[in-house]
Amino acid sequence: MATHEVDVLVVGSGPAGATTARFAAEAGLRVLIVDKKSELGTPVECSGALSEHALDDGLVPVDEEYILAPVYGFVTYAAAGEQMRLDYRIYGRHQPLGYVVDRKRFDRYLSRLAMNAGVDLWLRARARSFVIEGGYVFAEIERFNQHETVRAKVVVGADGVMSQVGLWAGLRPAIKLGDMASCLQYIVDNVETEGLLEIVVGYANAPGGYAWVFPKGGGYAEVGLGVIRTMTDHDAAWHLRYFLEQSFMRDRFSKMNILEVQGGGVSLAAPLKRLVADHVLLVGDAGRHVNPLTGGGLHTALRGGRLAGEFLGRALHDGADGSAASLLPYQQHWYADQGDALTSLYNERISIFAAQDRSVQDARLYQTLGGYFHPSSPYRKV
Repeated sequence: MATHEVDVLVVGSGPAGATTARFAAEAGLRVLIVDKKSELGTPVECSGALSEHALDDGLVPVDEEYILAPVYGFVTYAAAGEQMRLDYRIYGRHQPLGYVVDRKRFDRYLSRLAMNAGVDLWLRARARSFVIEGGYVFAEIERFNQHETVRAKVVVGADGVMSQVGLWAGLRPAIKLGDMASCLQYIVDNVETEGLLEIVVGYANAPGGYAWVFPKGGGYAEVGLGVIRTMTDHDAAWHLRYFLEQSFMRDRFSKMNILEVQGGGVSLAAPLKRLVADHVLLVGDAGRHVNPLTGGGLHTALRGGRLAGEFLGRALHDGADGSAASLLPYQQHWYADQGDALTSLYNERISIFAAQDRSVQDARLYQTLGGYFHPSSPYRKV
C-alpha cells in the first residue's frame, strides 16, 4: 500500500479547515484535506450570518455565488419587545455590514479557493487513527472502503466540536452540558424581514440563549433559537414552538410555512487552553474557537484558519520539526488575537446566568448583546 506524503494533513473541510489549508498551500506547503462527508457544507447546523470583517479577515472575495441576503444592521429585543436598533442605512451607509450565506455553497466556495491554491481534497475519507514515528505522523485513512496511509509533518484537527484528532492527541477534554447550546431553526416563508439580524432574549423564549429572525433572501427567513438544556425541562423544539406561538412576535409568524428544519449542538465553552501537541494543531470548533456569547463560529474560523495556515507556512519552511514546542507560537498568537477576547466573553456569559433572579439575567443579556453589536464594541474581531 502506497504512502501519500504531504506537509500538512487537515482533517475536516469546514471553513476553518479549508482556510487553514488554503493559506498553508499558498505558502508553498503540500496540503491534503480529508473529510468523512460526501458533500461539502452538510449538515447545515448554523444560521450562516457573518460580517464583512470576517470575509476581509479570511481574504474571501464577496461573491453572489454564496450570498443569500445582505445585512445592514441589528435589532436586539428584550423579552417583552423593547428594542435596541442599529440600522446603518439611517446614517447613510448602504454598503452591507455583512451577509447571510448559503452554508453549502459557502463551504464549497472556500474549498474551491483552497484547491485553486494547490490543496488536494478527499471526500468520503475518514481518519481512523494515527501514529507518530521518526518525526512524522502516519495517518490511516479509510477512503471509499479502501485504506490509505498519509504521512505528514503536522495534522490539523478541523473536525468539529467532537474532534477525534483532539482526542487522539490528548487535547480534547469533555464539554460540560451547561456549555452546550441545543439549536433548532426553521427556514420559512411569509415572514417579513428588513435586512437586519434580529435577536430576541428572555428566559421565557430561550433559556440560556436567544431566539433569532434572519433574512435569507428570496422571500425566505431563518427563525430559530438556542437553549441550554441544564436550564430548562424542555427541548429546543418545544421552546421554538412557544416562541412562534406565544412571544410578542407571534402575529408576525401567523402565516409562515416551514420549508426546512435544521439543528445541532453548538459549543459555548471557553477556548481550549492547549491547542497543540506533538505534530497536531487544532482550529475552529475543534479548539472551541466559537463565540461563547453569540455561538457564532464563522468569523473565528476564517480568521483563525488564516492565522494557522500562515503560521504553518512560516514555521515548516523555517525548519520546525512539528513538536509541540515548535507549534506553541501558534497557540500564543491565536490567544493574543482571539482567545483572550473569547475567554472574556465566556466569563461574561457565566456571570450573566449566575444571577439567581431570571429578570436580572434577562436584563443583563439584553444589555450585553445590544452592546456587543455596537460600533464601539471591543469584540469586533470575534
